Amino acid sequence: MGDRPEYLEESIASIRRGGDSYILIVRPIKAKSIDANLTDKVDGIIDDPGTGLARAINEGIRNFPTEIQYVSWLGDDDRLTTQSLSKASSTLETESSAVFVFGQCQYIDGAGNPLWLNKSGKWTELLMLCGPQLIPQPGSLFRRSSFEQVGGLDESLKWAFDLDLFLKLRKLGKFGFLKEPLAEFRWHDGSLSVGSRQGSVDEASKVRRRHLPQGIKQASAVWEPLLRKIILFAGQRMSKRILQVRS
Repeated sequence: MGDRPEYLEESIASIRRGGDSYILIVRPIKAKSIDANLTDKVDGIIDDPGTGLARAINEGIRNFPTEIQYVSWLGDDDRLTTQSLSKASSTLETESSAVFVFGQCQYIDGAGNPLWLNKSGKWTELLMLCGPQLIPQPGSLFRRSSFEQVGGLDESLKWAFDLDLFLKLRKLGKFGFLKEPLAEFRWHDGSLSVGSRQGSVDEASKVRRRHLPQGIKQASAVWEPLLRKIILFAGQRMSKRILQVRS
């Protein structure tokens, strides 16, 4: 999104290595100075409306050329793995009932050093219904028509809009999974989901309950407070683990 220019060009280069792509930067107006360095590296640059990340992503996808069929977004501090886009799009092309494809994700620190591999799998689809959201958004790819059918991202959400999208897409069709890293997620204090963990955990709980059947939704009030504490504790443990690795 242009807020971290020290990572941005690295991120863009990784997208190009990911496969045939159309790259559109949604850039905060205050960061307009980066345009001159990006004109020969990306396919388009538009202004961020300035009303939240979900709105910025919606605006970006809305501004893709009409022929773009498969879409996703990538934070400016994250990276795709080589040929990840080609592999994900091939899955969508060969599996007509699939609306979404995801893979594993390599976690890296601020300097790009590997920390650990998120070995997500098909089981994460069911887990997100009643537990933590472990499907990596970086490296994922979904049908633009499906994204539009569910109304895009919920712009009232600040952190858990990806979980909300996945739950909505799951109602339309099946998820494809590739058992290999498709992206690298940079874990540092500036990361949206890392730096605002309490808010992220609380909002994800709200989203999970929103998508439950009415009867189960009422019962979820029993286990959701404990689940929030467990997820928050797990995040704190991961942060401690990273500090130990760095030291």
